[in-house]
Amino acid sequence: MNTKTKYRTAGFCAGLLMFLGCGPQQSGLDSEIVVPVSVVEVKPGSIEAFTSTTGTVYPLQEATLKSEIAGDYFLSINPETKAPFALGGAVKKGQTLLTVRDQEFENGIKLNSQKLDLDISKQEYEKQQSLYEKGGVTLLEMKNAELAYVNAQYNYENALIQLAKTKIIAPFDGVIVDLPHYTDGTRISSGLDMVTVMNFFELYLEANLPARLLNEIRIDQPVRVINYSLPEDTLSGRITQVAPAIDPDTRTFAAKVIVSNPDQRLRPGMYVKADIITSRSDSAIVIPRDIILSRQGASTVYTVERGTARQRTLTTGLENLTEVEVLSGLSLNDRLIVKGFETLQNRSRVKVVQ
Repeated sequence: MNTKTKYRTAGFCAGLLMFLGCGPQQSGLDSEIVVPVSVVEVKPGSIEAFTSTTGTVYPLQEATLKSEIAGDYFLSINPETKAPFALGGAVKKGQTLLTVRDQEFENGIKLNSQKLDLDISKQEYEKQQSLYEKGGVTLLEMKNAELAYVNAQYNYENALIQLAKTKIIAPFDGVIVDLPHYTDGTRISSGLDMVTVMNFFELYLEANLPARLLNEIRIDQPVRVINYSLPEDTLSGRITQVAPAIDPDTRTFAAKVIVSNPDQRLRPGMYVKADIITSRSDSAIVIPRDIILSRQGASTVYTVERGTARQRTLTTGLENLTEVEVLSGLSLNDRLIVKGFETLQNRSRVKVVQ
């Protein structure tokens, strides 16, 4: 190998060594990872702590009305629909839903004669009172007239009670949920189920709650009720009764919830979820639960300050499934990182890309 060739080879090797030795060091000095993140400003809000339970809702009122006498069946006309009462129809308290007619029974009541006897007895009693005050009759005569009047009142009222047995009357506002079919004029016997009425404008739920919550559940606490098939509809309720003792077998206690159901979106027998609100905080710092990291046993989040991530250690208060109240560690208007925080370290460089 001649001298010129040796010099060329040596120069190539030196250049290759400089490239391999210096290239990576220079690249490491010039590059630094910048993490893209999304932020929100910390604003005051409200948070509720609640305990959840499930159960079946039942009508607040339910009545199955029976025929009290034998007679001919006639279904009444619903004044709202101008058609006979039907299954699913709304009824008002005091409405006559159907009648059972028996001419022999009605004649035996003698309603008109009882009313006439009452009128005559009343007039006679008033006459005897007037005469007694003037000294025209004795006290005994006046008392006998009073006795006759009182007995006539009882007889007339009893006749009305007997006549009422011919009518099936709605005992409260509600909905017809069972109405056995009979053709008008059909002869029926006494003691048959004629109609079942339910009031489910309000419903009740009996919840069995764990013993540890006994001191947290109180009468009049608000409750949110959701049916699993209607998740977009949330109804309001309240605690109306709380059992004072624990069931030793189940280690639970009972609480009754009344649910407002004005539009009848819930139906008796539906299975529901109930969130009992145990506490609430307003004008608090509330953040999403899923952005809180556990670092060395502490709850932490990250904020953005001058292009870098700053780790904040939190003291928390109320919490539920999705949110947490922050008592210390954050201030109003802090720029809280809500996306891209998973791999951050304190003072990591970040770029806000909302």
